[in-house]
Amino acid sequence: MATVVNGENHYDRAVEVQRFDESKIGVKGLVDSGLTTIPPIFIHPIDTLSDLKAKPQSVVVPTIDLSGPRSTVLEQVASASRTFGDTLRIKLGRRLPELEDIPEVCRDEVVQWNLHSEALGERLMGLLSEGLGLDMDRLKNSCLDARTMLGHYYPRCPQPDLTVGIASHTDPGVLTLLLQDHIGGLQIKHKGGWVDVKPVHGALVINIADILQILSNDEYVSVEHRVLANPSKEPRVSIAVFFSPSARETLYGPFSELTSPEKPLRYCQFVYHDYMRRFFTKELDGKTLTNYYRI
Repeated sequence: MATVVNGENHYDRAVEVQRFDESKIGVKGLVDSGLTTIPPIFIHPIDTLSDLKAKPQSVVVPTIDLSGPRSTVLEQVASASRTFGDTLRIKLGRRLPELEDIPEVCRDEVVQWNLHSEALGERLMGLLSEGLGLDMDRLKNSCLDARTMLGHYYPRCPQPDLTVGIASHTDPGVLTLLLQDHIGGLQIKHKGGWVDVKPVHGALVINIADILQILSNDEYVSVEHRVLANPSKEPRVSIAVFFSPSARETLYGPFSELTSPEKPLRYCQFVYHDYMRRFFTKELDGKTLTNYYRI
């Protein structure tokens, strides 16, 4: 609610956000109520809204067939990693939550997703390690077991030109596997412009995340991305699995094998728990936290 101060409208966003949170209605509840305009708390500033449309570019996001010859796949994965870089949350990893704690509507699917994402993550980490000239188990040994699944539900937005689904950010962990449905809306930033990542049937989107950029000493690049508000009449659904370091109190920094006089250390060491605390105490309003630890 706006208030008038000295003849001018004064909008207290913090108060309105708290009021919305306490209502427990959620975004889906707003949509189900039949609203035709979005509440002011969801309207983004002009500098965010000014470039919602992807710029015309002859950029194709790489699609890699993992069934091809290993040497070819290795080269393609390493190259792409250097060049491009409402929610249900379930912790996966070595042990799933108790099955009765997983919603019945998706219980079987979550169990299967956990198995398949582990296998795919292991394979990708092997390729990414070798792409850096390291032993293929280098990433897997510390970054495979800590996995979290997020199911995102994006209802139809009546004013998609005034907001975004998820603001621009990079992922904080090591690697992200993303399944998006046919509606799309994901964009990545590449060479200064936003590029649409159009859904490819039967394919997953793989994001390099901040920790892998740091571990690789900037050989691999974490990808800045965002999700546009959904203009479609049907909801958009995506499922992401995030791989993160399993030892949260351990020091992390660039692999020693990837530093040399010609390419010195680019990041200081840090405790992963501290990194995640910093990530969750800031809004998703910037590219990355890697610069905080950059030397």
